[in-house]
Order: sequence, then C-alpha cells, then structure tokens
Amino acid sequence: MKIAIAGLGYVGLPLGVQFARSGVSVLGLDVDPAKVSALNAGQSYILHLPAAAIAEARRNGRFEATTDFSRVREVAAVLICVPTPLTKNREPDLSYVLNTGAAIAPHLQRGALVVLESTTYPGTTDTELREVLEKHSGLKAGKDFYLAYSPEREDPGNPQSKLAEIPKVIGGYTPACLEKAKQLYSRAVKTLVPVSSCRAAEATKLLENIFRSVNIALVNELKIVYGSMGIDVWEVIAAAKTKPFGFMPFYPGPGLGGHCIPIDPFYLTWKARQFGQETRFIELAGEINTAMPDLVARRVEEVLASRGKKISGARVLILGLAYKPNVDDDRESPSYRLLDLLKARGATVAYHDPHIPVIRSSREHTHWAGIRSVAWSQAEISSHDLVLIATAHAAVNYRELAEWAQCIVDTRNVMATIPEAAAKIFKA
Repeated sequence: MKIAIAGLGYVGLPLGVQFARSGVSVLGLDVDPAKVSALNAGQSYILHLPAAAIAEARRNGRFEATTDFSRVREVAAVLICVPTPLTKNREPDLSYVLNTGAAIAPHLQRGALVVLESTTYPGTTDTELREVLEKHSGLKAGKDFYLAYSPEREDPGNPQSKLAEIPKVIGGYTPACLEKAKQLYSRAVKTLVPVSSCRAAEATKLLENIFRSVNIALVNELKIVYGSMGIDVWEVIAAAKTKPFGFMPFYPGPGLGGHCIPIDPFYLTWKARQFGQETRFIELAGEINTAMPDLVARRVEEVLASRGKKISGARVLILGLAYKPNVDDDRESPSYRLLDLLKARGATVAYHDPHIPVIRSSREHTHWAGIRSVAWSQAEISSHDLVLIATAHAAVNYRELAEWAQCIVDTRNVMATIPEAAAKIFKA
C-alpha cells in the first residue's frame, strides 16, 4: 500500500515514519524544497525524531519526500497534516487546509481515502474540505472517494509516548468512509477509537485541548491568588496530587505555547457563535492564560527593583525558547511575548536554549529571526542582571545556573531542588 502525507511538520513527519515502519510506502508532500531535500538525504529537523528513523525508512524504500502534489495519483490515501492557525483577529485560518485540498483534488483517484488530521472546528471536514475536494476533483465524497477525520495526538518531548500506542480517534463522512479509515490506521496504530462522524472526532480533539487550557488557567489564577496570601501554589499542587481519585495535577507557567492549547479553543468559540452560543468559560480561560506573560514581566521588574536596578538598561536572559521542555518547537511560545514585553520596557534581552541555536523565520516572530542563543558559560550567564526561566529543559545544568546567575526568576519551579540558592531565586 502507498499513501501520501501532506505537510511534513511536527505531526506529519512522525506519522509518516510510523507508517513506513509498519510496511506502508509513504510519499511525503511539502511546499518547502529545502525540507524535502533534507528528508530525502535522511536528515531530521525535529529534535525528538532521530535522523536514523528517516534514514532507515529511506533505505527500505518506504519513504520519499516531494514538492510535486500531482503524484497524489500514485497513492491510495492522503493524510492532511497542515497548520490551522488563527488570523490577526483570532479567527480560524483554514487556508492551509483548503489550499492543500485544492492541490491534491485534481489528482485524486477513484476509491482513494482523504483524512484530515489538523485540529479544527466541527464541520470543517464534511463541509469546507469536502466542497473543495469535490469541486476540484469532479468526484463525490462517500461515493467516488472516502473522507474521514482523525485528530493528531502527539506528545513531543515525552520518551514514553509512542505514536503506535496512542489510541487513534476516527470519524468518517459515511460508515463506509469510517471502515476505510480504520483499515488504513490499523496498519500503524494498535488501538482505534471509532466515533459516529467527522464532527464528533473534531469535537473530541477540541475537548482534549480545551480541558488542558481551562485547567492551566485555573492553576495560573490560583498562583496569583495564593501568592497574595503567601502560599506557594507548587506546594499546594504537590500535596493535592497525592489524592488517589478526583484530582489531576496541572501546573502554572509564563503563558501557553505550542500549536494546540493557545489556539484550538478559539476555533470552537468562533464556531459556537454561528449557532448563537457563548463559550464564556473557554474565553475566560484564554484571557487568564494570555495575561500570564504580562504578569511575569511585571515580576521581573519588581525583582530588579528590589535589587536596586531599573528594568530600563538591565540585561535579562530568558532561559528556554521552546514552548515545552526537551523539544525544539517554539510555535506560539510565551518566551517570544516575554522578549517583546521586556524589550519594550527598555531591557536588553537575550535567550539561551540548548535545542534552538538560532531563531528561525516564522509567521509571528519575524523581528527575532536570526538571533542566536547565547553561550552557556559562567562569563555569559553572570553578565546578565537577571535570568528568567521560561522553559525547564532537562539539558540545562541548574546547579551551574544557581552558582553563576546574579538572580533568577523561576516560572517553572525547577530551582526548588536547589534550596541553598534560595536567596537569589524568585518565583513567578
């Protein structure tokens, strides 16, 4: 069997490698020629996906990357794994999904399967995407080709998370579409979770991400409330999670990052308004989480003031640019917002991230592109008036940080294990 995966990013590439491991021939489609060339040379640009895995798939003849979307005519299925960002007005941007649909449709063969994996609002697959596919192919979904939705479930940076063992939710446009999708995914994933429709599968993915967003907002708010009472929210969470039932720990931070949690809830709020429904709870959680970088920036200013320094002219080092530990993914990272806020206050800002040596060009942060991570050395770290821990990478030596830094603002509680440095550590 041969399939195509459109979009070779943090979702599409690991998925393609997993299918290749399972004996399926994979044709990777991407609009970036440099990315395609690197993959065909057996190279990886994702930290948690080793180059050896891609090289093996290439060596076995199970993986090939191309920019030629007309080669969709060679495959039995196309999995769409492209971005679904928000516009500047925080409305869903389906252009990547729909443009991909328009690109593959003219080459779609009768009997082929199309699956959307990108996170989106209920109705995208069976309305907007279906209409584009039908318009540009001349075929009818559910009759001439199969259509389904199966949301990605990736946990990058977690070595215990293996794609083959993560249950896969699948919804089909018709019962026959669902069966076709189940036949495909059963080749690469151990457990399938079929649901009644594409919309139910789309709603499932949103629930998963909204659940995290709301609970993170709760602990972010409690961090502020308990802090005003002189109570350490990290201590409270550690105690609460000893309860063996009815509680799940979530942790505060400097803001939300990644492509899912900061964005996906707003896909539902936008769609809900079309049905005359309000999503006040979800929107409130978004407001709380979005405000966190401002709170952290104010905390940095307060800490500097307590040490007799003004933020204007101060040298501040942000430790961690990736949105979560042990990955090189900086999409929607709150560290960018912190860089902007501190620079606007007059600070001289820099960053260190062992996994992101240079800031890549992106849609949102072009003004930081090309800035390099500073060296990890006593001279460099001690030259800054304050180090702000935004991401707790395991590759960082925090004992050296405690020894070298003048003072530290810790948003991740990672310095709690170094009590002897307490005098120079401030939580945020």
